[in-house]
Amino acid sequence: MKEFAPTELVLNSENQVYHLGISSENLATKIILVGDQDRVSMVSEHFDSIEFKSNHREFFCHTGKYKNKRISVMSTGIGTDNIDIVINELDAAFNIDLVSKTEKVDRTELEILRIGTCGLLQADIPLHTYILSEFALGLDNIGHFYKLDISKEEKHLLESINLKNLFPEKVIPYLKKASTGFLKQFETINSVSGITVTSSGFYGPQGRELRVPTYTKNLNEALESFEEGEYRFVNFEMETSALYALGTALGHTCATICLGIANRPAKIFSSDYKEHMNKLIAHALEQI
Repeated sequence: MKEFAPTELVLNSENQVYHLGISSENLATKIILVGDQDRVSMVSEHFDSIEFKSNHREFFCHTGKYKNKRISVMSTGIGTDNIDIVINELDAAFNIDLVSKTEKVDRTELEILRIGTCGLLQADIPLHTYILSEFALGLDNIGHFYKLDISKEEKHLLESINLKNLFPEKVIPYLKKASTGFLKQFETINSVSGITVTSSGFYGPQGRELRVPTYTKNLNEALESFEEGEYRFVNFEMETSALYALGTALGHTCATICLGIANRPAKIFSSDYKEHMNKLIAHALEQI
């Protein structure tokens, strides 16, 4: 039985996972992740009842019932570095005995859905479209620190992308696939599926150049023109690659659905998208 040292499995004074400050009894096995802590209440406002609330650092959590489904919603903050914390600690809360610091024999599988916003990479995708991340291409480095099982499909698609020399030479992308059956639950007439590009930053890493010159001036045009069979790049965001890499490696079911609020090729931005996000949340809660 695997045992964990206190410096590796870090717990707080209440014997809870350190950063999230939460225990498994406070969490549902259906978990919605959002980046923005204010979006936690946007989701839980749809609940029929709320049984638990917590906040620790940027990690806000509400657990309640929606049409007899017990659901938790948790904020992650921005970036794959936070996803590394959230996914590892959610899994530890359920699958490690935090008293004996040993791995549990009976594993709990979580359903984890990320709901976020994104920038669209194709001119023909309208604002407020629901983007389903069939694959996530990670421009971050989180996936490179873990021993991941790479499928033949993932390897082939990644090799075809790398051959296109789309990214600065020091960037080494990795690619992971969603839990396909779970992702398909959220398909609708207003949804588009494809490859999500998960970036390690919002400005230069996503092809934005303000006052510091970048190596990514023509990145968006290259991404827009790339096609491999039925696949194309559909959006930019900042969390999904780590969610898919870690979540699936730990045996959990993972998917991401994002609201497109900027069309990068068309250079248009939705400054008021709250109503559209509320509709997306309602759709996700019905299907989860």
